[in-house]
Amino acid sequence: MGKPSDLVQGTLDLLILKTIALEPKHGWAIAKRIQQISGEVLQVQQGSLYPALHRLEQQGWIKAHWGETATGRKAKFYSLTAAGRAQLKKELEQWDRLSGAIDLVVKLA
Repeated sequence: MGKPSDLVQGTLDLLILKTIALEPKHGWAIAKRIQQISGEVLQVQQGSLYPALHRLEQQGWIKAHWGETATGRKAKFYSLTAAGRAQLKKELEQWDRLSGAIDLVVKLA
């Protein structure tokens, strides 16, 4: 069995986009939410998360603004742009195709 932090290559962008689709979140909250929703299976390390956030921002899929966390600390909060919502839709469609194909091979091969 793989390590809990192992992610299928290319899924981090999808996980981040989906996590901030409902409301803006700061980096630590994004990682924590992914971990909680996955039942503690997926753990996104800072060394992967922040470069991904920067890349998504450069691509225009997310935008960042400074705000205050619930504990009163300053943090960058990330939210989806219109282009990010469109990209999330594409990523979800690609994930459905990929996971469906993998499921077929695993069950039928």
